[in-house]
Amino acid sequence: MPAARETAVYTHGHHESVLRSHTWRTAANSAGYLLGALEPHMRILDVGCGPGTITADLAELVPDGHVTGLEHAPGVLEQARATAAGRGLTNTGFAVGDVHALDYPDDTFCVVHAHQVLQHVGDPVQALREMRRVTRPGGIVAVRDSDYAAMTWYPHVDGLDDWLDLYRRVARANGGEPDAGRRLKSWALAAGLTDITATSSTWTFSTPEERRWWSGLWADRTVASSYARLAVEGGHATREQLRAVAAAWREWGARDDGWFAVLHAEILCRKEV
Repeated sequence: MPAARETAVYTHGHHESVLRSHTWRTAANSAGYLLGALEPHMRILDVGCGPGTITADLAELVPDGHVTGLEHAPGVLEQARATAAGRGLTNTGFAVGDVHALDYPDDTFCVVHAHQVLQHVGDPVQALREMRRVTRPGGIVAVRDSDYAAMTWYPHVDGLDDWLDLYRRVARANGGEPDAGRRLKSWALAAGLTDITATSSTWTFSTPEERRWWSGLWADRTVASSYARLAVEGGHATREQLRAVAAAWREWGARDDGWFAVLHAEILCRKEV
């Protein structure tokens, strides 16, 4: 039987407005649920590493180990390599690959980590099977994903409900599942993982600086990224409708009482010995 391969389209792409968010991510703000389980010698696979900021943080936390950053899109790996080099890290490596068919032997890594990845893949259960396969007995599969339907904000601004509805429709048309967070534990069980610790955490944006940053990147993403192109080409929205959604984001960002919370689900899965 041929190996499964990626069938979904990555909704966001790697426009500057997307990387503005991705490069903000750290192990502390995006993988805190995993950090207590790390040991200095560990060998880690960071699936969907993007520009490599989390990868680099993980490498600093396992100075006697090694971290491999894996990306389906090769273009962003140049930035990931530069991130690691700029921090003087010598225990990192980067590779192009597909989480549905990982090019590593069984039982290779102590930890296999994926942040905001399973919501974008065509077969998350197969992805988890592969992550489990390349994890050593006693090792950890660690996954964190947001859940768009659970995102919440205040105050109500005309247009942000349209943003949420539009984003979910575009993501699903591209083969992904934007409400992945609530499904992580179920997917892990279907993939054969049994020792599962399920938790949750949030990002919250409320200060003037946080509101300006969060609303600005989503306003720009809505009109200028691959997401915008896919929304129009797929018949989900017109350019005029996208501009209206972007304006709603900027209106919310300008509100002194603005508050936005992004819910994430997390699973730590210990592979049976």
